Amino acid sequence: MSQENPAPGREGGPLGANMDGILDQWRRVRPDIDPTPMAVCGDVWRAAEVLRQGVLANISDHGLDFPAFDVLMTLRRQGRGAALSPTALAREMMLSTSAMTNRLDRLERRGLIRRLSDPEDRRGLKVELTEGGFALIDGLVASHVATEDRLLTALSPDERATLRALLSRIT
Repeated sequence: MSQENPAPGREGGPLGANMDGILDQWRRVRPDIDPTPMAVCGDVWRAAEVLRQGVLANISDHGLDFPAFDVLMTLRRQGRGAALSPTALAREMMLSTSAMTNRLDRLERRGLIRRLSDPEDRRGLKVELTEGGFALIDGLVASHVATEDRLLTALSPDERATLRALLSRIT
């Protein structure tokens, strides 16, 4: 990317300094390295923070944080009345099972999930949404998608698809 034609949004904004200015500084003090990866990662992190803050604003009025929201969304997408073992739930969410226990404890205390004995394994448990948990997250799904859509309004459908394709290559 040339200095004459910086990418939109590189001017700084609410989350930070001018990325092109930062690159210029690094090029001046360390001309032996190409700081472009810093800019790419910085832009991704800034975009992620904008998205994170937007989503958090949507769910915080309901007393949810990201971990709780993630559990409820994962259970909701299984379908009404579906239950998962804590291990399967952790796997779906790409978490350790120890991280899952605290999340489940908090949600159970709020009456949003319940733990049931697994009918196929008397030592096992299943986790399901309560009616209140289902109603809460079912209503939030629509506002969540609308929030994310609003946060992405600067991107056309083709640009969104391109961004997803590009980001999927970073593994």
